[in-house]
Order: sequence, then C-alpha cells, then structure tokens
Amino acid sequence: MYYPYFRGKQYELLTIRECADLLKSASFIPIIEPVKEALSGLERALEAVSSAEGSAIVILNPSYGNHSDDGEAICGLFRDKFSTGEYITPGLLLSESISLAEIEEMLNRLEGRAVSLIHLGFGDASGLKVLVDKFPNIESHVFIEKHCGKLYQKKFKVGKKVLLRDGFTKRPNREYPPIEFFSDLHATFTEEGVSGFGDYLTVGDDYSDSGGPAYAVAIHLTFINADEEMHIHHFVSKTNDTPKDPAKKFAEALDKLILAVNTPNSGIVNTSAIIEFKELHAKGHFPGLGYVKKLSMKHHIETLMDYFK
Repeated sequence: MYYPYFRGKQYELLTIRECADLLKSASFIPIIEPVKEALSGLERALEAVSSAEGSAIVILNPSYGNHSDDGEAICGLFRDKFSTGEYITPGLLLSESISLAEIEEMLNRLEGRAVSLIHLGFGDASGLKVLVDKFPNIESHVFIEKHCGKLYQKKFKVGKKVLLRDGFTKRPNREYPPIEFFSDLHATFTEEGVSGFGDYLTVGDDYSDSGGPAYAVAIHLTFINADEEMHIHHFVSKTNDTPKDPAKKFAEALDKLILAVNTPNSGIVNTSAIIEFKELHAKGHFPGLGYVKKLSMKHHIETLMDYFK
C-alpha cells in the first residue's frame, strides 16, 4: 500500500531499522536507493526488515551517490546475504540514461526472482513494454509521478502499480512557511488506478551529499486534517542569522513543536516520535540534526499507519 522512498543515508537506514516491525505490521514496503559507499548500514537495515518478516525494495543501479556508476557492490550484497529473495526485492531504476539492452541484461541476471521496476523518465515506453512482457518475474511498477505521464503508466498492465509523488518542497530552513499542503495521495491513490502510493517522506526528492551550514533549524511534522488532506508543519528556529549554536536553534524550534502538539484538535498524532520529542524537550537535550530528521520520518510513517488503522 505505502512505499516510502529512502535514499539510504545513515539516519534514513536507521529509521528503517527502528521501524521494521511497524512497517511489517502495516504492510508498508520501503524503497531504498543506496547512496553511500559503505553498505554495512544498508545490510543491517535489510536484516531488520527480514527479521520482522517484512518487505523492502532495494535499487541495484542508483542514480545518486557512490554507486551511481557501478552497482556491483550492491548486487554482491544481494548474492551473499539476500539470495533467497523472500523478503528483499531487487529494484531497477529506469532513468532516461539507461538503454533497453542494459535493462534486458539486468533482468536476465535476475531471472527467477521477483523484480520491481522504478520508472524515472525512461523514454521508450513502447519498447520497454515489449521487453518486460517477456519477464513474468516483474512484480511491481513504481512510477515517479513527475517523470511518468498517464499515457506512459497505461502501457504497463501486469503487476502491481505504485504512484510516488513528492509532497515536500525543499527550501533553505529559514524560508519554510509555518504550515503548507503536503499530499492527498494517501486518500486518492485508488482513483489514480494504482494499488499503492509513495513519497519521499519529510526529506524530499532533492539530493545532496552533504548539507551546508544551518542558519536555522527546522523540524518537519506531517498531520492529516479533518478533510483527510495531509499538511506539514515547519517549526523553524527564531535565530537564523548565523550558523552557530544549533542546539539553541533546535530548542527554539522544539518549543514551537510542543506548543502545536499541545494545542487541542491539532490533528497531530501522538506517535512514539512525538513522545520522544517531548522527552527531549523536558530534558533540554539536543541529539543532533540527523537524529531529528529520523524522528520526523518516523512520525510520518506512524501518522500514515494511524490513518490506515
């Protein structure tokens, strides 16, 4: 049903590890695009998913990061650790730069195990349809909405179809509005003719290897209102004229979050992530910006779990 898309940075993989049981219980399937050279964090995340008897899709040919030119290390991890394919499904990213011949070669290598195709701007829909019809092991098609029009999507009728929409608008932290619309796809995906939906959580599709200095700290928190629309709070620190003292800025942003959470009828679900934000507030503790991002993603997952409960 829900397919959250992770880029495989440290705290994204940690989110998957910590949410493995939750993801399994809700039948949510994370998609992971490995971007870091070291694969130990990915391996631990996949082991957690497997131990929970959940499911995940791992992209073998990432478009970003250290493996974008050569995915052999990822393929090697599959062969050595996850060869049975019981819980972890390989995914192929079909961008505009890949050829039909390359797709066919990869599908031949994966013969006999379920495969997911992630459509990211591949140009020859007709040629691709002819090719994929030869491979009954293609289990699902994930369409990245901004790269796949309706006519493209209609070409593929066999297998599960998933529509992935980016609801997060990336800005410099100090420029985020207090609140904005995020998505309604969780409530409307069946009307799109698909059996599942996805997003890039509270991180967004924009990718960078490292962030610049944070002049402001922003905590992003999604909620679903009475009309079933998902909106997102951006709790931004008051101090934003210097990159110094991120702990102080986090405390300012967290004050705003706690005020919103304690407001009657806020619509914010009291998730385990919210409970942890409250504990951090009570202790006056700054856990680091990566940890804050992890809590934000965890809250997003738990909010959707509550919606479908």
